[in-house]
Amino acid sequence: MKKPLVAIVGRPNVGKSHLFNRFLQKRVAIVEDEPGVTRDRLYGQMEWRGRKFILVDTGGIEIKDPDTIQQQVRLQAELAIAEADVLLFVVDGKEGLQPGDLDIAELLRTTNKPVLVAVNKIDNREMEAQVWEFYRLGLPDIIPVSAVHGLNTGELLDAMVSHLPPEAGEEEEGEDLVKVAVVGKPNAGKSSLINSLLGQERVIVSSEPGTTRDAIDTLLERGDRRYLLIDTAGLRRPARIAGPTEKYSVLRALRAIDRCDVALLVIDATQGVTEQDKRIGGYAHETGCGLMLVINKWDLIEKDDRTLFQYEKEVRQQLPFLSYAPIVFVSALTGQRVQRILPLVDLVAEQQRLVIPTAELNRLIEEAVALNPPAARKGKQGKIYYSSQVGVKPPLFLFFVNDPKLIHFSYLRYLENKLREGYSFTGTPLRLQLRRRN
Repeated sequence: MKKPLVAIVGRPNVGKSHLFNRFLQKRVAIVEDEPGVTRDRLYGQMEWRGRKFILVDTGGIEIKDPDTIQQQVRLQAELAIAEADVLLFVVDGKEGLQPGDLDIAELLRTTNKPVLVAVNKIDNREMEAQVWEFYRLGLPDIIPVSAVHGLNTGELLDAMVSHLPPEAGEEEEGEDLVKVAVVGKPNAGKSSLINSLLGQERVIVSSEPGTTRDAIDTLLERGDRRYLLIDTAGLRRPARIAGPTEKYSVLRALRAIDRCDVALLVIDATQGVTEQDKRIGGYAHETGCGLMLVINKWDLIEKDDRTLFQYEKEVRQQLPFLSYAPIVFVSALTGQRVQRILPLVDLVAEQQRLVIPTAELNRLIEEAVALNPPAARKGKQGKIYYSSQVGVKPPLFLFFVNDPKLIHFSYLRYLENKLREGYSFTGTPLRLQLRRRN
């Protein structure tokens, strides 16, 4: 189900990244007291009062700056604005209202989307009188905040959530339908891969615009299996956008990943793993969907008898957090190994729903603990009393212990490895949680 999106916009150095980090309660964006530090968009998953949404941090907008880099930053911000459901306009309460703020407000008013104005750097109640001049922006929802001290950030989150679109119900496509998102950086061959899949099967049932803006969903039948291919490649451009960009493809991928059961992360074999691939793969991992790594354009690589082995080793080193994801080397152009993709999709979708019976699970965990018990911390021994699987898609395991603080995160990795040794869980992340037994 698609998550709503909130974009943070404003002039350079007004505190957008500080506010972004405050909301996510961790340092995600680079924060320095220098204009223009954030030139790329950053994304974070948020939950507030039961509502989940995506938060997007953008670079500073300078409408009339002729600098080429600033024009690119402005384009990226406009792309985020085009996709957003709610806009959070950050201004500097210490500097006061600036001409650049008026220019941005004029741009935001044309979107017909909810706009909240966060007057930042209002570090105490005495400074709140400085907020009134910002009503000249012509935007009614104005909230004084301090990203550094956290003043009024809860009230701002309340207002953001109140403007999110109503929650949609679960998509009713049937349990037998596997939703497959094809994601990756531009020119990795996503469209060619989908065309190759469809060309081999020759059983397109229907093709129509999907529920996610600018994506095309194609229904594919293969034997008794049904797949919804979510294409994030050949998309229609939003109005006033000169052309597709690498940064925008990340946002397209997030939208598709939110809707899918299994994501195919398509990597260009001639370029290797890029930062963009890591970002998209990381989001898929956090979301909990199934995941496969598709190394495309393999026909363009000069090979010997060790090339594939060495390439896979390098991919694993670049994406260590996706060690569970199967890798398939293909050529969408020639059709080489493309036929291996859908059987792997079936396997990953099945593993996402795998349930370990409680008795078997506890036997496995008891054996793992007997072989390697938790290390003692400050003279106290962590103990695992019993465990239970409480969820699927992704599989979620609950461990009842004497004290969660005594179980180091590295020990949870050990338990995850034991679970994978026993049941594989190919292509699916696992969630392990600790709970104190009363």
